[in-house]
Amino acid sequence: MAQNNLEIEVKFYIIRLADISASLLRLGAKPVQPRTHEINLRFDTPGADLTRRLQVLRLRQDDKARITYKGPGQLAGGTRVRQEIEFVASDFDSARLLFEALGYQVILMYEKFRTTFDLGDVHVSLDEMPYGNFVEVEGPDPESIHHTAQILGLDWEARILDSYTVLFENLRATLGFTFRDLSFANFKEIQVSSYILNLKPGDRGQ
Repeated sequence: MAQNNLEIEVKFYIIRLADISASLLRLGAKPVQPRTHEINLRFDTPGADLTRRLQVLRLRQDDKARITYKGPGQLAGGTRVRQEIEFVASDFDSARLLFEALGYQVILMYEKFRTTFDLGDVHVSLDEMPYGNFVEVEGPDPESIHHTAQILGLDWEARILDSYTVLFENLRATLGFTFRDLSFANFKEIQVSSYILNLKPGDRGQ
């Protein structure tokens, strides 16, 4: 939900995701997307040119097929800010074939379940990742994001500025995973704690 082609957001690792959902409803948040399974494909050149430039090219399938570009991130007001250009494609498989015809290849598949709410002009996503649950708070400016985190009872000092794929790469290095994809199947027999992730739960004080 980038505004003016800018993505401004933070994430929080969450122990009790259902409590955050209940808090959002009590605060009058509007449900905008029910719990939806996502498949995300991240593309790069064989020489990893996009990764080297800190750029992302992604194809996502949720209720629609979405093409996303993200530029390098920077910090502003305690949040992460990136250029983001996203639009809907008519067909997921055709979009993948187009990228591959242009010389891009899939370097990572990752999936999650996402439930989304709007609280005023702030977009709050409840994300179930294979390695844990998270809340993503995205808004028009750092102040609105900070305020939303505060009224949800989230610990601002526990905010996460890394992407889900960076967290996965850190986890893969720590545990020595040999698999490439961030899938529920790959994590079926793996228990991941906040200690292993090296993350402080954002809802610990609730």
